Amino acid sequence: TDYNRNQDELAITMIARWYDYWRERPGTGNRVSSGGTKIIFSDTNTHYRGAENYRRSGVTDAMRIEKDAFYAHQVMWDGWVDTEKDQTYIIGHWNYPDNTVKPVQVVSTGEEVELFLNGNSLGKGKRQYNFLFTFDNVAFKPGKLEAVSYNKAGKEISRYAVNTAGEPASLKLTAIQNPEGFHADGADMTLIQVEVVDKDGQRCPLDNRTIQFTLKGQAEWRGGIAQGKNNHILDTNLPVECGINRALIRSTTAAGKVTLTAQAKGLLSASLTLETVPVKVTGGLSTYLPQATLKGRLDRGETPSTPSYKDSKKGVRIVSAKAGSNNNDAEKSYDDIELTEWKNDGKLSTAWITYTLERDAEIDDICIKLQGWRSRSYPLEVYAGNTLIWSGNTDKSLGYIHLNVEKPVRANTITIRLKGNTSDKDAFGQIIEVEAIAANTMELEKSSSKHQLRIIEVEFLETIK
Repeated sequence: TDYNRNQDELAITMIARWYDYWRERPGTGNRVSSGGTKIIFSDTNTHYRGAENYRRSGVTDAMRIEKDAFYAHQVMWDGWVDTEKDQTYIIGHWNYPDNTVKPVQVVSTGEEVELFLNGNSLGKGKRQYNFLFTFDNVAFKPGKLEAVSYNKAGKEISRYAVNTAGEPASLKLTAIQNPEGFHADGADMTLIQVEVVDKDGQRCPLDNRTIQFTLKGQAEWRGGIAQGKNNHILDTNLPVECGINRALIRSTTAAGKVTLTAQAKGLLSASLTLETVPVKVTGGLSTYLPQATLKGRLDRGETPSTPSYKDSKKGVRIVSAKAGSNNNDAEKSYDDIELTEWKNDGKLSTAWITYTLERDAEIDDICIKLQGWRSRSYPLEVYAGNTLIWSGNTDKSLGYIHLNVEKPVRANTITIRLKGNTSDKDAFGQIIEVEAIAANTMELEKSSSKHQLRIIEVEFLETIK
């Protein structure tokens, strides 16, 4: 299904989906996205994904372990609107069998990315979705894989490297807890991270062995989660996944030492000792409230009082339109009302509409919402005046798509013409959050003909030079 993906695929798919919103950010025309919230941040079975599929939905897992998609998200969105901090991240690990040849994907804010293996350049990557750079047919060799990104002037702006991990040697335990301490109130919890590492302390990304935990002292084992029977809930034998997992321990009401030991066959064991902090209780009640003293994360600062983006594109206003049929409805294709549309009468000869712009312009980007956007592909031709500037089949999407014009032509009229049969196949049916039952009626309405061009909204954009 669309949920059964490895971590590389999940990160790449999310970059493609997030790019749909990033390219509609303020400064890119008149019709923009003002922001959003990621509703599925960590793994969850929200929307009835199922007992196993939910493990693959978030950018962190249920124990808040960051996945590749988390770091991809960080690269793309580390700014109020436009990119403010240049970053690069290599998706995946660098531990493979000999003779492996595979693509390497890098997410970066750079204009170009160059890949190096043990200091030798493998060339520059193919760019997609603004942030994704792909290097095809990379032959695995143990060592250091490094990506270096450059700006338009060719100056290095960021780099990132992954190294081949050695053989698993030992376990490593790390406590993640309240900075004010682990309180003995019977409710406070500490998150314990366990890793399988090589002799140099580097995590072993292919290790999935089971770890045996032993807890002693003033705490209770609340466990973690992993794929397997009952998701290993409360199990003291907990597998790592990709060399890492986490588990929770909860304090008792008595202060004292807590010792956790982790063991696994063939590895050096690890032990961690914590001390819980006493909590004053009077008459069975306590005034200790952790939320009252914990400091908020305000290091990002206030919302800027000055613009947090630069205009990169400007919309060129449409002053009128003439269509092959249903001409009285032509204005509905640019009225900023997404519940109206223009459509022709179903004949290929009338499946065209010509827009007159407020001025001559070199239109290099057409933002358009077509009826049936999630399932229908339209074979289109676009003309600036009498010159063909774009031809192809439109992508399916969750809303607007962009037709990028590589060689714009200055003109004050743009014609969009259907050149063949439309085709229908739902591209998002397996994704429960956006399945057909959740769609609006206009999206699902069937066309009466394969030769029907139906435009809900269109905007013509010109890059600011």
